[in-house]
Amino acid sequence: MKVLAISYSYTGTCRKLRQALSARLGWAEGEIADHAPGRGKWRCVLDSLLRRKPRICYAGPAPGAFDVVVLIAPIWLQKLAAPMRTFVKEHSGLPRVALVSVMGGQGAPQALEEFTQLTGKAPTVFASFTQREVDDGSFAQRVEVLGRDIESAREVRPASASNRACAAQTAAG
Repeated sequence: MKVLAISYSYTGTCRKLRQALSARLGWAEGEIADHAPGRGKWRCVLDSLLRRKPRICYAGPAPGAFDVVVLIAPIWLQKLAAPMRTFVKEHSGLPRVALVSVMGGQGAPQALEEFTQLTGKAPTVFASFTQREVDDGSFAQRVEVLGRDIESAREVRPASASNRACAAQTAAG
């Protein structure tokens, strides 16, 4: 199965997760960048609050040439980061997309809902990681589980790797 992992990363956290997944599982990589880099943190906050879709640049293989596209998206103010929102809207016709969110502490359910609204369908697999897990490397133990879930998914379902994260998030309040 051909898998492409694509990330948008303002701070480098989602890039780190994408590179780790791709290196460990042999996936191809692509990256989304803001068309106007250096817009600043406040512009990003406004883009999220207003649900804007800024212009983006994509560097990587054509997503349509892969069996599964894994989108690794940061969560800003409990929403998909604006550049990822643009990419999702522009590529809403991809048949099998897995969504992996990276958040400070919460926002995964809202990102899943937003993705589903933008594309008209739920992702094939959904998983979430916290920024802390990526920064300290503790996410590594879940990489294999997530990879198996993505590569074996035949129908829309949450990844077993994400159930623990969502349950922990819900319990934390």
